[in-house]
Amino acid sequence: MTEPFERPGARAEVEEGARLTPRFGADGLVSCIAVDAHDGQVLMLAHMNAEALARTIETGEAWYWSRSRNELWHKGATSGQIQRIVEMRVDCDQDALLIRVEVGGDGGCCHTGRRSCFYRTVSRDPETGAAILIPSGR
Repeated sequence: MTEPFERPGARAEVEEGARLTPRFGADGLVSCIAVDAHDGQVLMLAHMNAEALARTIETGEAWYWSRSRNELWHKGATSGQIQRIVEMRVDCDQDALLIRVEVGGDGGCCHTGRRSCFYRTVSRDPETGAAILIPSGR
C-alpha cells in the first residue's frame, strides 16, 4: 500500500510549509483532540494512524485508530454520534491534530454516555495531599 502522506522534511518546511507531512510516533499514531465547533468544549482525545487521517480528510468525518481494539474506528458508526469535520488544524511540528466537529445523534462523544470524555477535574485532597477526581457539572 502506498503511504498517503509524504515523510516530514526539514524543520522549516514542517513548521512553515504548505504540505501536510504528519509526524506519526513510533507506534504509527498521531494524537487528535476533538472540540465542539460551536462552543469550543473539548470533547475527546483519540489517535489516528495514516489510514484514519486519510479517511478523515477524504470523507469529512472523523476516523480514529482504536488502541484498545487495535482497529480502525469510524466515530459514530454504531452510536450515530458521527463527527463531521468543520475544521482541521495541525500543530507547529505536525505531531498533533485539532479538529472542530459537529456531532450527530445525541451529541455525545464519550463511551460513558457523556458529551465529553473530560468530565472530571483533578484536584488535591487538602487533608492527605492525594490527587482526587471531582465530577464536573458540565
